[in-house]
Amino acid sequence: MGSQNTILVVGGGISGMTSAIEAAEVGYDVVLIEQSPCLGGRVSRMNRYFPKLCAPDCGLEINFRRIKLNPRVKIITQAEVENISGTEGNYEVTVKVTPRKVNDNCTACGKCVEACPVERPNERNYGLDKTKAIYLPSVMAFPMKYVIDTEVCPGSECGKCVSACEYNAIDLGMAEEKLTLNVGSIVVATGWKPYDASKLDNLAYGKSPNIITNVIMERLAAIDGPTQGKIIRPSDGKEPASIAFVQCAGSRDQNHLPYCSGVCCMGSLKQINYVKEQYPDAQVYMFYIDLRAQGYLEDFLQAVQVREGVSLIKGKVAKISETPEGKLKLEVEDIAEGNKITPEVDMVVLATGLVPSIADAKIPGDLTFDDYGFIVPGAPGIYGAGCAKRPVDVSSSVMDATGAALKAIQSVVAGGTNG
Repeated sequence: MGSQNTILVVGGGISGMTSAIEAAEVGYDVVLIEQSPCLGGRVSRMNRYFPKLCAPDCGLEINFRRIKLNPRVKIITQAEVENISGTEGNYEVTVKVTPRKVNDNCTACGKCVEACPVERPNERNYGLDKTKAIYLPSVMAFPMKYVIDTEVCPGSECGKCVSACEYNAIDLGMAEEKLTLNVGSIVVATGWKPYDASKLDNLAYGKSPNIITNVIMERLAAIDGPTQGKIIRPSDGKEPASIAFVQCAGSRDQNHLPYCSGVCCMGSLKQINYVKEQYPDAQVYMFYIDLRAQGYLEDFLQAVQVREGVSLIKGKVAKISETPEGKLKLEVEDIAEGNKITPEVDMVVLATGLVPSIADAKIPGDLTFDDYGFIVPGAPGIYGAGCAKRPVDVSSSVMDATGAALKAIQSVVAGGTNG
């Protein structure tokens, strides 16, 4: 499959889609592979972008449309790269495709879900709610097809979804595939994942359901999230009167992530707006080492800073514990005042850092990584894009992915010339 004039893009988030679209729209064939059942990546899980606080649906829908209308882009979901061999202009890539168990006949009518008796934790919402074993990955899923979680589905022993589907869209016998792709260049846009907050013993994540991470907060605020956009305490469903945002949860820490993840400050400032929109009288704290809002984002910081009931305090949180009354007590050094404070709040949001998705399971091939698992420039022909290279926001990811597409095109041209 493919040829030396084809570009492979690994990862279907905002960076991968951008690289694929930009290359295809100037005349190059692209194979876009994505590990999950649909495109969109982390951006599809967001409630809003900063600083304009607009929903990501619009930007995603435009990109989905550009891909759908461009015959030069071939999409393969539930696909993982197993190996890359070759050099610039002539790569052979082996790809494993996990069976979806649902074919192209699917109309997303939902009759299969009504018939399915098995539930699973909803990974998209970090386990805060459940879906059936056959499910639609998101309300904006692209492709708009259901998928079966084979880890929980009993298969043909049940088969209730098969009989419920009038379009013969469910194929429980669908098998794993192995593909061999021949391509001229590769863009690796595998994105990021949040740092594992359970490693932060002093911040007590996992010891109280009311200590959540920034990515979970994003889903709580989202209309398609587990609470339909209502920010409530996971323990009892009550409205929080006070919330603390704890910055650098694991970041800038030699025991965890030594680097700054760049976007966490802005993400928390954005989420403070979520809280104040729903609960104008809520008391909100943000504890930070340094506030980092570069360029025009400084205006966004200043707008949040002056909101009533918002306290931005320079100081690192040393410990979080739960009181007998169910409050969360923080022990913090207030740098400006030169003393220790112990505020008690209803909820805590930990701003965990960004880790490259392939940090623990690097793609086998001629790629070069830094000490933290981010891709760094190596041999020509394979290029990182977006958060696979470094922690960046959405707009920076789009710009970087456009540059990666240009480099990939240059490698295809160079390979053709050398051939």
